[in-house]
Amino acid sequence: MKLLHLADLHIGRRIGEFSMLEDQRYILQQILQIAEAERPQSVLMAGDIYDKSLPSGEAVELLDDFLTGLTSLSLPVFLISGNHDSPERLNFGSRIMGKNGVFIAGTYRGEVRRETLVDEFGSVHIYLLPYLKPAVVRPYCEGPVDSCDGAVRAALAGAQVDGKERNILVAHQFVTSGMQQPEQSDSETLSLGGLDNVDVSVFEPFDYVALGHLHGPQRIGRDTVRYSGSPLKYSFSESHQHKSVTVVELGPKGEVQYRLIPLIPMRDMREIRGPIEALLKAGSAEPTQDYIHATLTDEEEIYDAVGKLRQVYPNLMRLDFDNSRTRGQGESVTVASGDVARKSPLELFSEFYQVQNHTELNLEQRNYMQMLLEQAGGDVQ
Repeated sequence: MKLLHLADLHIGRRIGEFSMLEDQRYILQQILQIAEAERPQSVLMAGDIYDKSLPSGEAVELLDDFLTGLTSLSLPVFLISGNHDSPERLNFGSRIMGKNGVFIAGTYRGEVRRETLVDEFGSVHIYLLPYLKPAVVRPYCEGPVDSCDGAVRAALAGAQVDGKERNILVAHQFVTSGMQQPEQSDSETLSLGGLDNVDVSVFEPFDYVALGHLHGPQRIGRDTVRYSGSPLKYSFSESHQHKSVTVVELGPKGEVQYRLIPLIPMRDMREIRGPIEALLKAGSAEPTQDYIHATLTDEEEIYDAVGKLRQVYPNLMRLDFDNSRTRGQGESVTVASGDVARKSPLELFSEFYQVQNHTELNLEQRNYMQMLLEQAGGDVQ
């Protein structure tokens, strides 16, 4: 039996001023083409379908188009909610959609949903476990549930999984293997303090575990417990990753193979570095629509660096500076410190000036800025 595993679509995501909907539409069409070419027996979607619990109308329409495309290929879809989704909203219409081959587990109500497919080797049981927190599971348990690991163990214990059968789990959790931590990126909800950790040992009865939550494709503990990763890069900490979808093939009990099919985005997400003139020259020689994080190493002040760079890098997302002045501030430079809401424009500008120039405004400069702010109608003090 062949399965297509994907997760973390984050439909409707915005990165700063940039909407990713066009990029998502492009990559979902590419996944549909892969599904048509591979002809799997089902598609596993492991949570974070939307980026927000209240998705935009355009995001809902895009998911509708994608699911319609999958069902037009007669592919059963098994879908769970992630921590970014609203379980109840994702669950809406699930009974109707189930009749058309889209099986959704948005909410957990004391039972883990199970669906069964059959191939030449017998039954394959697919368990759908939406994102769980202790508070979600606690009403259905007699004993204490104080961690995500405990919540998942309690939920799966109630499912009474028969380890002699072929079993697939679709889940959305932060999974670790003993002291081994998975690769994380800035675009994910970070796990702090260990309460979100779920140890891989809880998945022992399953032949394959289709995970969502982390954006880099990777194994956890064993080859058959895998994050498919997100289909697009959603932060520059992911710029080194190679995005893909995972194809899983089950033979008789105990025989599982997988392979990754690369995804090619409409626009890549890249980091570039150097003096502004060198970056402008490179961008003019090879025009690009990629999303760019530029780090300028010039020592001198540059007027309108963003405007100049966007002439050749129209999708410049982020601009940083790395020179002797910024290095003097350490790796993390905070332009405005303290309670920003309680500070006047003049105070905020003074802090910004000090960070950029390693010196305070002199009296003449301060008086000049005060005059400009008063002319602009700002609350100087």
